[in-house]
Amino acid sequence: MATLNDLVDYLHKLDAANVPHTQGTYLGHNVGVYRDLKAWGCSEELCRAGMFHSIYGTEIFQDFFLPLDRRGEVRALIGERAEHLAYLNSAMDYASFDRTVERATAPYTMIDRFTGKEIEIPAADFEDLCRLHLCDRLEQVLRGKNWDFRPQTFQRLAERLGGIASQSYDRVHASRAAS
Repeated sequence: MATLNDLVDYLHKLDAANVPHTQGTYLGHNVGVYRDLKAWGCSEELCRAGMFHSIYGTEIFQDFFLPLDRRGEVRALIGERAEHLAYLNSAMDYASFDRTVERATAPYTMIDRFTGKEIEIPAADFEDLCRLHLCDRLEQVLRGKNWDFRPQTFQRLAERLGGIASQSYDRVHASRAAS
């Protein structure tokens, strides 16, 4: 199994350290998401997904992405489920995901922005996707100051997940009030 250093080296080779992202670098943000998920007590599998959460780009972030034909390469590096979660986060159509979060009950579906098709996400994967997506947001919002980006969804995710995710959400938003 690849080490954290191996994951960082892989992203370095892709020049991720030179891609700007929320007042820092894409690599720095990815390492931050990995470390925050670790601090939340998440599995190594989910932390690896966090490190690669936007490896294929996202609906908004298009400054860096691997082509989808390299999914096998990423899967070999971080593991099958971690790559699947990273893919889901990258493939997420925000409006469809937000509707599912608001509904809060199965079936958990979203539109895959790469295929344009609705996909159903198993409950365990949806919970981890929610955790990853919220952690990604909280890691960058203080630097980016984009507080108005889908605030209701992120509040709902914090409420849904509870525990450390909710505490982290409250801490980040308290920092906003203090600034």
